[in-house]
This record gives sequence, C-alpha cells and structure tokens, in this order.
Amino acid sequence: MSVPDAARALGGTEQPNAARMYDYFLGGSHNFAADRTAAEGLLSVAPDARDNARENRAFLRRVVGYLLDQGVRQFLDLGSGIPTAGNVHEIAHARDPGSRVVYVDVEPIAVETSRRLLADTPNADVVHADLREPDTVWSQATLLDPGEPIAILAISVLHFIPNSDDPERILGEYLARSRYLALSHVVVDEAPPPESEDGLAVYARTATPVTLRDSAQVTAFFHGHPLVEPGLVPVSHWRADGDVEPSAIHGAVAEV
Repeated sequence: MSVPDAARALGGTEQPNAARMYDYFLGGSHNFAADRTAAEGLLSVAPDARDNARENRAFLRRVVGYLLDQGVRQFLDLGSGIPTAGNVHEIAHARDPGSRVVYVDVEPIAVETSRRLLADTPNADVVHADLREPDTVWSQATLLDPGEPIAILAISVLHFIPNSDDPERILGEYLARSRYLALSHVVVDEAPPPESEDGLAVYARTATPVTLRDSAQVTAFFHGHPLVEPGLVPVSHWRADGDVEPSAIHGAVAEV
C-alpha cells in the first residue's frame, strides 16, 4: 500500500491539516486536495506564507548544523509533521550516521506516513503521542539515551498550542531532560493587520488553529536559559548569509 493510500485508509483527508499544508508549501507530495485548497486560500491572503515555510525549513537546517557542531547527536522533534526532504534525520545522518532522531506527532496520518518513510532508516523513529504529555513522549522515545545530550526541537509547532494548555509549563518539562531547546514561532509584536484575520480563519478550519504571540511570550518559553547569538530573530536572519527579508516566523536556540 502506498503512503497516500495508507493515509486515506486512516480517514481524515477531507479536513485540511497544518502539517500537510506545510508539506505543500515546501513542494512535498504528502498532501491532499483539502490541504492544497487551504494552502492556496492562505496564500491568497498571506502571499508570503510559502516563503515563510521555506525560510523556516532553512532555519531548521542551520539549527541542526549548529547543534551538531556543539556535539549533540540526539534530537527530539516535537510536532514534527511529515519528515519530507531536508528534515532532521537527513541533516544529522549526513554528518554522523550514528545520530539519533525521534519525531513526535499526534496526527495519525502524519505518524503513519512518517513510519513508512522511515521504515528502512536506522537511528530514526517516530512516536505517536501528544507533545502536551511529556511523560508519555519520553516513555516512548526509547531510541534516545538520557545519559547523552538531547536537543529539543519545537519548530513552528507552539503556535498551534493554545495558551489554555500552558505551553510554557509543557516546555519546562522537556527542558528538565535536555541540553538545548530550538524553537520557531509566528511572532506579532504590533497589532496584526486586518488580513491576518483571514489567515487565522484558514487555520481555524483545520484541527490546529493558530495562537498569535509576541516576542516576550515566545522568549518566556526558554525559561530564562541563555539564548545563543543572535537571540530571538526572524528565522531568515538566524545565522544566515546574505541580506534576506525578515520572516514573520522568529526563532532561537537556548543552551540549558
């Protein structure tokens, strides 16, 4: 059974999914008509959405490279979606095939697709769990050695966690067992423009509505741990070469 057929067998392909919309923006093939329609709807009101997704993926590549330079060989990727081209295990294994990567997602289609894509990939695993339940995640992330440094990756996922779930507390539970935290998040420091309401409405039709936060709220996720240079900045500016337009998505890395 192909990956798309397996996903259809699980159901749920009629409702747009944020992970598959992201896959579409990145030029991937693991998305369905509902995802593509929603993504195009978002582009109609937020034309930079595709560029933001691609800058975010470039940020992830640079972050993993930085962490490898620091000696990290274990990665826990929260809300990973579908590990399409240029994802964590590909970047890490190109440098050190012994690097261990565990992807975590709650959405069944993303998990099943990931399992099939990773079936023949050593030192990479996927956990079907809700990132809001750290104890459950850790209990299933058996590929990782708690005695060795672990980097937590929360790349463009926390804006899908509402304030009522207390994401700051949740991250604190992950930080207690990790050496680094890298995250990216949509940041709105001023009153959002009227068209952003239309963009939020697109995600409201998915299973993962977006919560906007300002830079102070995002910085609080690091629990006071020092941010490596250049701090919390647009992902397009984080240790990037050249003059690139600032992204609406901001990112940072902290050493715990």
